[in-house]
Amino acid sequence: MTTHSHAHCEHSISIPSGPFALDGDLTLPDNARGMVLFVHGSGSSRLSPRNRSVAGRLNRSRLATLLFDLLSEQEAEDRDNIFDIQLLADRLSTATAWATSLPALHGLPLGYFGASTGAAAALAAASGRRDIKAVVSRGGRPDLAEHWLRRVTAPTLLIVGGDDADVLNLNRWALERLRCRKRLEVVPGATHLFEQPRALDRVAGLAETWFLDCLAPDGDA
Repeated sequence: MTTHSHAHCEHSISIPSGPFALDGDLTLPDNARGMVLFVHGSGSSRLSPRNRSVAGRLNRSRLATLLFDLLSEQEAEDRDNIFDIQLLADRLSTATAWATSLPALHGLPLGYFGASTGAAAALAAASGRRDIKAVVSRGGRPDLAEHWLRRVTAPTLLIVGGDDADVLNLNRWALERLRCRKRLEVVPGATHLFEQPRALDRVAGLAETWFLDCLAPDGDA
């Protein structure tokens, strides 16, 4: 199914992944200048309202977005899979290869936006790859990507709520181990899900600026 809104094309897609197919939603603005793949966290899916809110902000800046389910329904029933960072990173790599094979997306600079455990998967998948130009983590668990952190070359932005104390400490720990261009942004008063007024808007604005700087540095309007 395809709909058109505000010069965007929205497609419901299916990504082959071994014996399964991963459902996804691809939004392609006219004259897209980059693409961001979203990696949801544990217990979430491509329907995450927070990720969709951020994606909408990126679409308005002419960045294509792909939100997809990392696991099939059967796989998600096994809790071990939800925290298997290598498996999740492999799924992200599969989705990346699928997306970049589409003529409409060929050649677009790529970024990853990960939330919670999805941020670890994004960093693991980005490690050692030169085609990923930016990573943004929202309330992420980059500590779960410990074995991959030093190999990440993509500029990485870690966004954490100021009242999410445990996760903030884990992000500070991970920041010290990243060797790429990196930054930690703390949203004052926000908790893990950024449910406070304007907190998610702040996340979306930070992500938008980071991705545009890394994916479309010439600022072609």
